[in-house]
Amino acid sequence: MMRRTVLLVIAGAVAAFAIWYVRRVSQETSSASVSALLPRETIFLAHLPDFNRTRDQFDHSDVCLLYREPAVQDFLRKPLTKLPKKASASQTLREIEQLDPKNAFFALTSIANDSLKVVVGFRFREDPNSAEKIITGWCSQALGNPSDRETVDYQRRKIRISTFGLFSLASVYDRDWFFASNNLAEIRALLDRADGRVKNAKNTLDADESYRTAGPHLPSSYAASFYLQPKTISERLAALRAAIQSSGAPNERLLLEQVRSISGAMYFESGKIHDLLFVGMPKLEQDATLSRSSLALGTKETFFYLSMLLNVGQKIDALNQAAGIGGAVQKFFQTFSESGITADDWKAAFGVELGSLADWPSKATWPSLILTLPVIDMAKASKIVEAVTHADKNAIWTQTEKDSVRYFSMPSPATLVAITPTIALSNRILIAGFDPVSIEQAIKRDSSGSSELSNSQTYQTAAKLVPSPTNFFAYIDAALLYSRLDASLRPMLLMASAFMPGMTDSVDLTRLPAAEIITKHLSPIVSSQRYDGDGYVAESVGPITLDQSAIGLAILSGVGAAARQKASGSLTGWGSSTGSPQPSLSPPSTPNPPPTP
Repeated sequence: MMRRTVLLVIAGAVAAFAIWYVRRVSQETSSASVSALLPRETIFLAHLPDFNRTRDQFDHSDVCLLYREPAVQDFLRKPLTKLPKKASASQTLREIEQLDPKNAFFALTSIANDSLKVVVGFRFREDPNSAEKIITGWCSQALGNPSDRETVDYQRRKIRISTFGLFSLASVYDRDWFFASNNLAEIRALLDRADGRVKNAKNTLDADESYRTAGPHLPSSYAASFYLQPKTISERLAALRAAIQSSGAPNERLLLEQVRSISGAMYFESGKIHDLLFVGMPKLEQDATLSRSSLALGTKETFFYLSMLLNVGQKIDALNQAAGIGGAVQKFFQTFSESGITADDWKAAFGVELGSLADWPSKATWPSLILTLPVIDMAKASKIVEAVTHADKNAIWTQTEKDSVRYFSMPSPATLVAITPTIALSNRILIAGFDPVSIEQAIKRDSSGSSELSNSQTYQTAAKLVPSPTNFFAYIDAALLYSRLDASLRPMLLMASAFMPGMTDSVDLTRLPAAEIITKHLSPIVSSQRYDGDGYVAESVGPITLDQSAIGLAILSGVGAAARQKASGSLTGWGSSTGSPQPSLSPPSTPNPPPTP
């Protein structure tokens, strides 16, 4: 009886080991890290660890909750009906959820001989047949029907090659992985690494020193990440500059060559979006650390604050000789040269910490913006400011002095928004802006040393979300900014819709949500940058991050410029909604001249 029991235990152990071994072998590729699948010389890698998890986190983010507000949905209903409806988009999203892709990646592995080698891949949850059907459908939608197909056997895998004109796509299914590339050799090498036939791990991206150095600076869990090795790109740019005999500044070329890697990641936490950017390179600032001294100028109406290290004195000689700088900036540097102002004079006059603040009082129509610089030597600073005011011979600046502070002002012609460029110079600080009243008030706050902004709970809570900066810090009170924009622009928009009824065809401004509905989902946007051992780390947190805000503004600016151009084009001649012929403003045989810049 005892012997039978022992045999049963041994048999059970052997069966358990066999099941474990088979499962381990079958999941060997699935557990492989993406960086271990790619060659060491990989130039760019984008990685999405878990699509469904990321989508769920986004669904609970502040920006998504704002979008789901009933008042917001009611306002967007009309403009959304104007957009083309594509059932394929929702179908594709359902198919992605069905596949439940893990470790999706896009990699640029080579740019040799002016030929890009690209590899993509992901793990899927569905059985291979269902996954293949879905993925084949995606390829057909994106690339159309191939002009030629062939199959290549490799290590018990079938690599399918589809030709679309001059473009060929090689794809393969490896257990629960899907891989594709525009280069057959890349697919074969990837399969060798995935199936463990390549034993030399030193040839993978995971072993690259720059990649491994960047890793500890990124969060362990993220929604998406990227890695860029700029060496190949910088070498090509340097060769291109040499070929065309570029006159670029030598220090700029050296700076590009010093960058070892660029990587970043985005993740969600408590409804907010966090992004992180790491640039591996030597430290540029040797003896300077950000103090945020200009924070003392902030008030409870401040919605924007920025502080950064900007050593203008270190770059003034190069900028003075650089080509391509136009307008007032070029005049400033020319004036400095004519006045005998050198880089050493600037360094002796001013500190390297540039500050900027924007206030928007509730009773003001528009905000006020100021720039600040610490003053080290007032006499030398005065010489530089006087040179700036004489850069434009047609500008008339007036000078006054009050409480040992010198004020320089230049009245501007009357416009919709009154602008009076003003510079205040004390023995502690230089403050420049477009409103003499706000400049004088800022000088008084600098003297008192108290700061309503730094003492506010909103600012203090936001500042704790990012590490202490060493060379850059930015803060935007998104809720305050939106409430002021709403108060100023809503009446104008409603009035414009009354005079231009065509606006109501796309949007109903009477349904614009109340400001408090929007602002309850808008927390401050905060960003900091520091040097951490072997590179610069920039972090940003908010309902959207600082980088995303900048991209959004750039897109909106482009859309606005296109709309203005279209509107300008529609006014170049006579026309009517019925399409009836109308007289032209110029002879029919004469083409319209191009618009004057």
